[in-house]
Amino acid sequence: MRSGALILCGLFWGAGSLEAQRETVLRQIAVPHNYYYREMYLPQLTSGPSSVAWSPDGQSVVYSMAGSLWRHVLGTDTTRQLTDGPGYDYQPDWSPDGRYIVYASYRHDDIGLRLLDLTTGADRPLVSNQAVNLEPRFAPAGDKVAFVSTAHEGRWHVYLLDVREGEAVGMPVRITADRRSPLPRYYYSVWDHFLSPTWSPDGRELILISNADRIWGSGGFWRLDARPGAVPRQIYYEETTWKARPDWAPDGKRVVYSSYLGRQWHQLWLMTSEGGDPFQLTYGDFDATNPRWSPDGRQIAFISNEGGNTSLRIVTVPGGRVVEVAPRVRQAPTARQQLTLTVVDPAGRPIAARLSVTDALGRGRFPADAWAHADDGFDRAERPFEFTYFHTAGTARLDLEPGRYLVETTKGYEYARRVDTITVSNGPAARRLVMRRLIDLPAAGWWSGDLHVHMNYGGHYRNTPRQLRRQAEAEDLHVVENLIVNKEARIPDIGYFSPKLDPASTARVLIKHDEEFHTSYWGHTGLLGLRDHFIMPNYAAYVNTAAASLFPHNSHIFELARAQGALVGYVHPFDVIPDFDRGEPTTMALPVDAALGRLDYLEVVGFSDHFATAAVWYRLLNTGVRLPAGAGTDAMANFASLRGPIGMGRVYAQSGRLEYRAWLDAIRAGRTFVTNGPILQFTLGGRAIGSSIVLAKSDTLYATVALRSIVAVDSLQIVGNGRVVHSIELDEGGQRADARVAIPVKQSGWYTLRAFAREARHPTLDLYPFATTSPIYVTVAGAPIRSSDDARYFVGWLDHLARVAEEHQGWNTPAEREAVLADIRKARAYFSAQVRL
Repeated sequence: MRSGALILCGLFWGAGSLEAQRETVLRQIAVPHNYYYREMYLPQLTSGPSSVAWSPDGQSVVYSMAGSLWRHVLGTDTTRQLTDGPGYDYQPDWSPDGRYIVYASYRHDDIGLRLLDLTTGADRPLVSNQAVNLEPRFAPAGDKVAFVSTAHEGRWHVYLLDVREGEAVGMPVRITADRRSPLPRYYYSVWDHFLSPTWSPDGRELILISNADRIWGSGGFWRLDARPGAVPRQIYYEETTWKARPDWAPDGKRVVYSSYLGRQWHQLWLMTSEGGDPFQLTYGDFDATNPRWSPDGRQIAFISNEGGNTSLRIVTVPGGRVVEVAPRVRQAPTARQQLTLTVVDPAGRPIAARLSVTDALGRGRFPADAWAHADDGFDRAERPFEFTYFHTAGTARLDLEPGRYLVETTKGYEYARRVDTITVSNGPAARRLVMRRLIDLPAAGWWSGDLHVHMNYGGHYRNTPRQLRRQAEAEDLHVVENLIVNKEARIPDIGYFSPKLDPASTARVLIKHDEEFHTSYWGHTGLLGLRDHFIMPNYAAYVNTAAASLFPHNSHIFELARAQGALVGYVHPFDVIPDFDRGEPTTMALPVDAALGRLDYLEVVGFSDHFATAAVWYRLLNTGVRLPAGAGTDAMANFASLRGPIGMGRVYAQSGRLEYRAWLDAIRAGRTFVTNGPILQFTLGGRAIGSSIVLAKSDTLYATVALRSIVAVDSLQIVGNGRVVHSIELDEGGQRADARVAIPVKQSGWYTLRAFAREARHPTLDLYPFATTSPIYVTVAGAPIRSSDDARYFVGWLDHLARVAEEHQGWNTPAEREAVLADIRKARAYFSAQVRL
């Protein structure tokens, strides 16, 4: 970044150093976009079933539930727990002789394969290589196990392991070839991957999923001999999203798999073992995944989220009768006792909240009917597993073995967090958890909202507006913007779009279904408050599709959205500061729309690095652009594993009453502050956030500052024109401050208040705690806010955009190309005028 008007006093330690304490789960996987494959491919901790396999006689099933393996004899009402830690156990498969169960076990910061002997109860490692090993499948003869592993360079490959008498013979052998693809993949690695092997009934071949020769999707269906060096052949292609998981029928002629195939939800489909034309087996607006044929080929067990949470179901083929396997009795190795947790306000009234219950081994524990959630990163020095939690409407009941449990209770950022240690002994236990307010912002007309939520986006659960509202209530969130968006060729939640608030809204929680326009070229954008229709196409610049053109660019979409009365803004902007001299370029069109006055907000707190985003925001403000701060979590609200719940990144807007259009108007006017934990209050010269102050000459203005925070911060600062002009002293805990300070004002400019920590810090489930207000603007002697250095930075940025636009080969017409270049030229003229000052 060029030196000049923007100096941040050494605050840019860099995103890498900030993330050093908080690292992604299973960091040995060298595949991009971990937040997709982790939820859609890796097994996740859910309170309901997540994967299933049949016993060889077809009388029982074994399945993963709540991180353990369970065996259920069909036709009975009892399920028996087979494993119980010390980690989380998933993806079981039964040996053909009925003696062993192979499964994937997450412990020691990796996922290994283990073998459970049902005769002796012995449980021992089968593959332990510090890699991620998944989807183990016994060969029909029981002498081999096929599985997927990242043992080679952190990439997904299929391996075979010889097994004799419950022991591994030799080392696993990789049978898929490592190949770097020349294709321009965005969501997927440039290296081909291989997933989900299933054996032919004769044990000679495998069918698996691979994205070889494909740009979009996790791949098609390939068939190959079960030996090293075999050349796979593609038998069928469709765009899959990690969840296909084919299973070869005992008759050898049919294959069942999970697919959305032009729809919004995954259902079960049948194809021939040579591909052919698949047909749909199950139907519904929910997911049916992880299918497994019964040994006689007359039934298929699968996982459904029709009820919201996951459940185990069996469908007859032919026939179509679906039954749920839902045992009334859970038989555990140790007697369980019920722990009842009731969250109340100081008046004793039950209130919704977020709860985390952790056992002595660091494992998350949940009520049987709660949605289990896990963080997507954690500090290994703090805990052995990622932080887990669930939402409650006020009372939660958990069945736990005797022991000590850590219970953490939160409710947004206006209530103090509480942490309790609770002992469960021989008998039911109960605890009343009283939550106390740090501050009451709605009483002052400030209402919180998350501008960037995805209600359903391919996760384990099936979310609904009512469930989304319950999540918001637990997080003390008042407005939820469900941004409907594509995931490759499908658009989950498209059927929910409406110009009106969702009927699930209440007087205290407003839910609006709006749009995220996806162009991974110009940058992702939010369109809030659409009054008429959903804008289509929903994306642009998708290589090898009819949407390969760079048009419509964001400027054009913004004009269409604003014609509907919408607010428009850029979302999750920057992980690093763009630097066109040092090899950190970007094609994000943010300065184009900022200069042309087509932008209403910027997600300063979002799924990005907040300091990097703030650095670019400060530069724009220094060139006279007035741009309010917005915030959004980019929360996939139906994920089991996600980077923070809805409302983790939130904007507070001062609208007086909670009315949707008034609240949007407050954002447009800049009466906002954004946060992932700290609560800020700020005035300058007696004027509120978003105000404009006019001075005839330089003067001294007094700022009033307040901080209340559930997380400790290191610094509280007033920033003027990109420089720290005053640092405010914090209390000893770093969670509170009150001050009135003098600010000399010598030139026109803008002022914000910000708070932050220099490292990841619990309970903020983000890179680091960060909050900032929108600016208060000051004009001195009629002079505009101008910065030649910052304007020059954006001229260089726009020159880069012009070059890449001129070179692009995907335009549909010359008119499209000229429309984009014309907007770039107009924006360049705005900044160039300041460079010449």
